[in-house]
Amino acid sequence: MAKKKQKTQEKQGIIDDNSEIEYDDAPVNAKMNGGLNEYSYSLKIPKDRIAALIGVKGKDKRELEEYASAKIMVDSKEGDVTIAGFDALKLYELREVIKAISRGFSPEIARLLLKPDYMLEIINLKDYGMDNPNKLIRIRSRIIGTEGKARKTVESLTNTSMSVYGKTIGVLGECSEVSIAKRAIEMIIQGSMHATVYKWLENQRRKMRQEQRGF
Repeated sequence: MAKKKQKTQEKQGIIDDNSEIEYDDAPVNAKMNGGLNEYSYSLKIPKDRIAALIGVKGKDKRELEEYASAKIMVDSKEGDVTIAGFDALKLYELREVIKAISRGFSPEIARLLLKPDYMLEIINLKDYGMDNPNKLIRIRSRIIGTEGKARKTVESLTNTSMSVYGKTIGVLGECSEVSIAKRAIEMIIQGSMHATVYKWLENQRRKMRQEQRGF
């Protein structure tokens, strides 16, 4: 029953977690091997996201390792993840995918970050003064909306994916769209009415279309 509930929450982009985000933002030059530099990143992810990272019989972890020609080492008890490889760019992309999975995105959606011009934005609600449990519940409810309407509308109007996970809101999509979705979420956090936010998003989408057409 617990697994079924978690899968449903993942599909809705709504997951509860109290874990803090911890990432090593700079690659560490680990060692020399045949004249090549091996790089590594260290991450700490919520323990309940380890299964999503590894996948059934290790399938997702293995596919990510093959893509980046890297090694993913997972400490299931502590939630520590270390990735190491010789391709610095692919290792960075791999780290972003793991960060997305750790913040509630499914592996399928997280892998979009392997495409050019895709990015992950993590909005920490604590940065907006939402460290009070009651405030967090209220703001999360506003961002999600009744039956998920607000979240779905923002996703639809920006072609992005969102994940509400603990004290964070994750936004994943093309760079230009993610920045617009982030601004819309900030407007909701700051108290703007949903209708106002939707209208602003529609105007932004209209402007982008006009720019694409060269108007």
